[in-house]
Amino acid sequence: MAISNNTVFHQFVHTTAPMAKPYSIAASFSVLKKKKNVLNVCMVLQRGRNHETEKELVSKGDSMEDFNHVTEMKVSKVEERLAKKEFERTTYLLAAMSSSLGISSTVVMAVYYRFSWQMEGGEFPLLEMFCTFALSVGAAVGMEYWARWAHRALWHASLWHMHESHHRAREGAFELNDVFAVTNAVPAIALLSYGFFNTGLFPGLCFGAGLGITVFGMAYMFVHDGLVHRRFPVGPVANVPYLRRVAAAHQLHHADKFRGVPYGLFLGPQASSKPLCICY
Repeated sequence: MAISNNTVFHQFVHTTAPMAKPYSIAASFSVLKKKKNVLNVCMVLQRGRNHETEKELVSKGDSMEDFNHVTEMKVSKVEERLAKKEFERTTYLLAAMSSSLGISSTVVMAVYYRFSWQMEGGEFPLLEMFCTFALSVGAAVGMEYWARWAHRALWHASLWHMHESHHRAREGAFELNDVFAVTNAVPAIALLSYGFFNTGLFPGLCFGAGLGITVFGMAYMFVHDGLVHRRFPVGPVANVPYLRRVAAAHQLHHADKFRGVPYGLFLGPQASSKPLCICY
């Protein structure tokens, strides 16, 4: 700004309300002392406090931008994790539905054709049919005791390197522990096949044993994998009171509060309700 001699210039900003932004007052004076000696005075007044406030606001603005950026990153990670979890649940649900429908339809057809072929000669194998279905129920109940013993004596002992994947956070739709389901399916398929292609009381018993193992495996999958560990939705199964007690008892096993007890699944509520004596 150019100011001529013998001129006094005064400029300032005046407001009736406090201003949000820092302001400055600039004043320039030209005082004529003598004709040839001129004194020029220039003053610039600034509010240092507001200047510091401006820096704080800028730093706070940067902090808010960083906070918003971190928040967006966290939200995106949560959404990605939820999408991955939903994909895993859908994958396992499709596998569970396909296997359940395939196994159940195969078993029903096998039972129908096996006894229809035997009744072609006009004879009704009542004893064989009774023994077949009686052993199927006995095999399903016996599998609970077998699974409880194997769970304690094998899976938590020599086979812990495989079963450990079930006690850790699962990455993906499947885990190494799922191999046990396949190994249990092998004897069931073998017994069903032998009993289907042969006639007589002993093949009928083998067919019933394979049928009981298959029924137990399907029930175990829906209750253990679906209801307890929520690997796929089970619908109204979750509303059955006793099955909810089964789920609660199995959660105790994963909590490691009572040295792994209960090891069983369907009889877990009975095992967890008994007093546990630990001797040292």
